[in-house]
Amino acid sequence: MVEGQREHWERTYDEHPEMYGPEPSEPAVHAAEAFRAAGAREVLELGAGHGRDALYLARAGFSVTAADFSPVGLNQLADAAAHDGLSGRLRTVAHDVRTPLPLADSSVDAVFAHMLLCMALRTAELHALTAEVRRVLRPGGSFVYTVRHTGDAHYGAGTGHGDDIWEHGGFAVHFFPRELVDALAEGWDLREVQPFEEGALPRRLWRVTMSRESNQGLV
Repeated sequence: MVEGQREHWERTYDEHPEMYGPEPSEPAVHAAEAFRAAGAREVLELGAGHGRDALYLARAGFSVTAADFSPVGLNQLADAAAHDGLSGRLRTVAHDVRTPLPLADSSVDAVFAHMLLCMALRTAELHALTAEVRRVLRPGGSFVYTVRHTGDAHYGAGTGHGDDIWEHGGFAVHFFPRELVDALAEGWDLREVQPFEEGALPRRLWRVTMSRESNQGLV
């Protein structure tokens, strides 16, 4: 399933380089405001795709590391950053989040991920990923992520892969029950779980904000 999803995203970005349009997502706008209020400067975006949110964060003045497992999407993002004069504030990293993040401990102020955690990731992989996010965040740093949840219209539709992962229209999605949000927040300061809708279906999602407490260690 992993390689199939990678190939599907590669084809999608190649055939539809502006599939999400130029405007940032609502969660990215919210995250920028929250990160700025917290004094963040260096931001990691996971699942950056072809970059509408990474570009927005760079335009907002953050130094952005944009990670994704699609070289096609990242090439589109790098070209857009160069065109907009943002190359000095944005770098791309090809990375599969099933493996450890290629950053040092306590090296970024904030992490943003719009619908990355609800891709075809097993629950054990999600726990490993959130532990990696906590590792690379500086004390007091924020993690804002969004996920489709089990109240979404596509939950239970299409091909089931187990672990609440359902494939519809070629895209595999891990739909989150609230219990999974709480489980991933263990060891964090869970600040907010905000429901919202996006798109024409509409997709039903949660925007989750967590922070690594200032006095926390890594274990």
